[in-house]
Amino acid sequence: MNKKLSALITMLVFSLVILAGCGSSGSSDDTIKIGFLGAKTGGHASYGLETLKGMKMAEEDINAAGGLLGKNVAIVETDHGSKNSEASTVTDKLINNDKVVAIVGDPTTGLTKIAAPIAQDNQVVLLSAGAVGTGVVEIGDYIFRDTLLDALAAPAVTKYCAEELDWKKVALITSVNNDYSVSLSNIFRDALKKYNVEIVTEQQVKDGDTNFSAQVTNLTDQEFDGIVFTGYYTEGGLLMKEVRKQGLKQVMVGGDGLLSPVLWEMGEAAVESSMVYTGFAPDPNTDNEKTKAFIDKYKANNGNKLPDMFSAQGYDAVMLIAEAI
Repeated sequence: MNKKLSALITMLVFSLVILAGCGSSGSSDDTIKIGFLGAKTGGHASYGLETLKGMKMAEEDINAAGGLLGKNVAIVETDHGSKNSEASTVTDKLINNDKVVAIVGDPTTGLTKIAAPIAQDNQVVLLSAGAVGTGVVEIGDYIFRDTLLDALAAPAVTKYCAEELDWKKVALITSVNNDYSVSLSNIFRDALKKYNVEIVTEQQVKDGDTNFSAQVTNLTDQEFDGIVFTGYYTEGGLLMKEVRKQGLKQVMVGGDGLLSPVLWEMGEAAVESSMVYTGFAPDPNTDNEKTKAFIDKYKANNGNKLPDMFSAQGYDAVMLIAEAI
């Protein structure tokens, strides 16, 4: 099956699911509600805030063009505070109190896995703008995502490190209380084996840790070419600060969980030369008119800063839902 046909079939299924779930919910006399599921505070706030920026831009563009089916689109905002315990409560509120027609979120794999069964049971579409890990869309036929998959990106990065940078040995560090990190480490293990890169040591950390001296000390008597860290940006920045503090020179490679300005705020010079893959890299000189318009508008709204993957995918998620409706 070619890619265009596959995309058309996927869009048709998505449209049918959206329509099946509409009923009398999700819209009032003049408004179609789309829910934002994500964090505006807490450790995942960078992902959530960027996703929400993109969603609000899409809301503005849709309404400026006349709305959807004669109605305005309204983004219903929430904040689960980056807490697993709040994700289910917020999802239930969006569905049963706010009566949204669809939900965009969560940007993280772990919290999406908490919310998705609730959306599936209520037959409400949940489209994640960032859940790249395994076992997400398999939850049910109301669950979608619009992001680059770790299963594709991590092997490509590994191939680059092995063939272009001539890496032979790495240290692999996993955040063991983070579903995304555990899943991504499994993918990297397979990819590293495929490209004959040896894992000389594995270290474990946890989301929320701030002291990584013990784990880094365990690296100092090893010979390796690079550090593969599969966790999020806060821990990544602090980890690399400790790496430099203990005199190690190796660079870090990781997934889009590291993608945030907070990585540089936390790690400063220690994260220079780090390699992070992403499903969207803004090019202000792009020839694609829609992409350029998105970048220009984002910059105008955000002090000339460039958008990231989460804002782009948040925008696209709302547009996909609108197209399906």
